[in-house]
Amino acid sequence: MGRMSEELPVYAEHVLEVAERIPPGRVMTYGDVAEWLDEGGPRQVGRVMALYGGAVPWWRVVRADGVPLPGSERRALEHYRAEATPLRLTAGGEPRLDMRRARWDGGEERDGDRDEAHT
Repeated sequence: MGRMSEELPVYAEHVLEVAERIPPGRVMTYGDVAEWLDEGGPRQVGRVMALYGGAVPWWRVVRADGVPLPGSERRALEHYRAEATPLRLTAGGEPRLDMRRARWDGGEERDGDRDEAHT
């Protein structure tokens, strides 16, 4: 991220650094990222991701309800399936993130912490 630091606002750089730390198969909500940074809020994180998130694993920073990013659902689901991110089906058959199993708290990933079965 050092090469981009001159181009990005400091807060944006911090948000993107957190996004890069999220392990494959795990997610953090916009609010989780803001809380982890102890600054800003979900809307500020969402704005950073909308403006600058294309260079980082954007699909790992999500809405709290587990609904894939509107307009990018197909691409996000491809990433989730490739990374074995826990998914569930809604009553209507729509795939959603299984937030209980997929959510990452910013700590170290433990062996067996994640169930590899996914939709």
